[in-house]
Amino acid sequence: MENKQKLSRAERLEIRILLERKYSHRAIARALGRSPNTISYEVKENSVNGAYDPLKADRKARTRKKDAKFQWKKIDHDTALREYIIAGLEKHWNPDEISGRMKEDREPFYASKTAIYEWLYSARGQIHCRHLYQARYRKKPRKKNKTDRVMIPDRISITERSHGADNRSRYGHFEGDTVVSSRGGSGGMSVLLERKSRFVSVRKLTSMSPSENLLKVRDMSKTLHMKSLTLDNGIENGKHSLFGMPTFFCDPYASWQKGRVENVNKMLRRYFPKGTDFASVSEKEMDEAARLVNKKPRKILGYRSAYEVALANDVVWG
Repeated sequence: MENKQKLSRAERLEIRILLERKYSHRAIARALGRSPNTISYEVKENSVNGAYDPLKADRKARTRKKDAKFQWKKIDHDTALREYIIAGLEKHWNPDEISGRMKEDREPFYASKTAIYEWLYSARGQIHCRHLYQARYRKKPRKKNKTDRVMIPDRISITERSHGADNRSRYGHFEGDTVVSSRGGSGGMSVLLERKSRFVSVRKLTSMSPSENLLKVRDMSKTLHMKSLTLDNGIENGKHSLFGMPTFFCDPYASWQKGRVENVNKMLRRYFPKGTDFASVSEKEMDEAARLVNKKPRKILGYRSAYEVALANDVVWG
């Protein structure tokens, strides 16, 4: 399907005709080569008094786009709003999380994530950009993990994982990974992430040996309700059969198949950037980093925190 940025006036005229013929939003999307979400948003946001008029919809969309360019300025003029945003940034929340939590808490003010980003990139807000996750605005190309080449004895493929783990319809299914020290350093960090609640648990590794990782995973499992664990093919996972739960492995060179824990590793890298020697990092510092991540309001969780969701669904004990 062709990816387009905005609906044209001709497309809006076509939408009205198809709505009058009782076409569903999904059928209209197929007819126009658009996403169903685009059509649903268009009809919901640009209707007037419950009726969709393509000319009024076109004007409404243009006005909204024009106004959006200046939304960030209201942050400068609203002290309470500005202080709320800065407080969120200082807690390492990103603009989407700040905006979502603002709405969830029913604050008397509001700014969208786009407005917050625009304010941050303006002369007035630029000083606070240091609190953002990264200053780089493009994704860095991922490098393949060379440890994925190592064969794991008695490994079970991810394709045999239960349906509840695959579609995240059940709590208790985890992904595991390790974050390693810089070259010349030693040890690292063992990371577990519950797929549905996004709750993260970490432990310090003094080495990347299978025996060391086994001890840390077992230690974390004492406070977690773990039904299964999905891993990559790193040598530190060689003693998976002793973890005490069903374990499954990504395909070779396909660590993206456990993308949730890969994503949380990026959050943890805020506190332990590349180049960190974990031999000089304390267990307390790692626990504090995990706590900050678990307390963040997450869009995927309806702007609740991972800790709130995990505690409510018995993923974590206490």
